[in-house]
Amino acid sequence: MRTNNAVTLSFVEALMRDAGIGVMIADQNMSIVEGSIGAIPRRILVEADRIEQARRIMRDAGLGHELRA
Repeated sequence: MRTNNAVTLSFVEALMRDAGIGVMIADQNMSIVEGSIGAIPRRILVEADRIEQARRIMRDAGLGHELRA
């Protein structure tokens, strides 16, 4: 998933951690390069073998629209 919304990033990160799924937010430090304007979306990465579980958790939390195909 990719988003510029800091609240959504934090929420998804908490959901994944609560489920015991390893999670990393990529591109967090790009704000230094872009000048903190939020032009570069941050990416949420999860363990490869838990992708379907992570997608289900996000759909159940009402965030299915954030998922990429």
